[in-house]
Amino acid sequence: MTQAVPHKEAAGQITKDNIYNTVEPTDFAAMMDCERYLDRTSAFDKIISATHDHFWDPNDARYIDFSEPFDIENEYMVDPTMTVGYGTAVWDKLDEKGRVKLTNLETHWSLSNILHGEQGALALSASLCHILRDPGAQEYAANQAREEARHVTAFTNIVKARFGRPMACGPVLRDVLTELVTSKFAWKKIVGMQLLVEGLAMGAFATFYNKGRDPLIVRLSQLAMTDEAFHHKFGKIWADRTVPKLSKEEHNKIEDWAWEVFQTLLFNIGAPSQKQHIYEQVGLDWEWVQGAFMEGMTDEKIRTNMQESANIFRVLVKTLAMTGIITERTAGNYAAYIDMKVLHAESDEMVGDAIAAAGIAKLKEINRKNEALIQLSGTAAD
Repeated sequence: MTQAVPHKEAAGQITKDNIYNTVEPTDFAAMMDCERYLDRTSAFDKIISATHDHFWDPNDARYIDFSEPFDIENEYMVDPTMTVGYGTAVWDKLDEKGRVKLTNLETHWSLSNILHGEQGALALSASLCHILRDPGAQEYAANQAREEARHVTAFTNIVKARFGRPMACGPVLRDVLTELVTSKFAWKKIVGMQLLVEGLAMGAFATFYNKGRDPLIVRLSQLAMTDEAFHHKFGKIWADRTVPKLSKEEHNKIEDWAWEVFQTLLFNIGAPSQKQHIYEQVGLDWEWVQGAFMEGMTDEKIRTNMQESANIFRVLVKTLAMTGIITERTAGNYAAYIDMKVLHAESDEMVGDAIAAAGIAKLKEINRKNEALIQLSGTAAD
């Protein structure tokens, strides 16, 4: 009989289910334990096998054609109401040409930061492969890494097609992503990326899908959502198997950290201070823009904006609430911006689920005619 290789879980991990057992990232010997290969969870099998239903290739024009033209000099790429500064003194100070330029610069910045976020998700998923001991959980993480890699390619393609090159990552998002990717704690990676950042991404993609005027943005948002909806489910499975078993101290630790990250993102991720250089390009001083933004962005304005189902922060709060991470301890903090009673009365369906489902239906139709896929799967076309 083969002797099991002993492994030591990193101190500070919060593991309540064996499928999330971890090892130190340097403990590769534990991964070669013969008994480990035989103890594989089936919890993620449906998500893994479903990847065939939402396969898409960002370099294949049958899925998305990045050569499709758009006049970024004269046309709004998205509804201008998405622009930071819309409805404030910032907007009043610009003529129509300047408003188009600012809106599209904001879009360039947003798409670039989504690209950086996808790179973070790719690196984080790969890092989970180094610490998750269960082969099924490890396979899921590897599968997600592959899907995040195509998102990196796709968002690189759209940024190149429209702007030539991406903008630098905003400092706050950069720091959050760095913390998540480099953390040795599985719970922080899963809550931070699969719930918080993926929740933020689903809200962002739903907003771009609903308010995009550039057909490429609309199409790419839906394609990304066909993958992200499944990534979000991985986080939900973790929450279902973990949150009810947490001690009070452990729950408080995760809940307080989630609130801290939420505040950081809410008040900083879209702030003018994060993208100072774009205001110079429309002749505005970023500090003046920041002042006008803060004057217009009152708590009441934030609360009004967060009533929209696709608001990125509303989606994030719903994710935390539906997974049981938010309790009465911190619900009042979020209630300053969103009606928590209304949120809890809603179904578990997330804002992007219907959009993703429609996208998957389109992908199935394309993939039925994709000869390369047919040959790989060994199936016949309809």
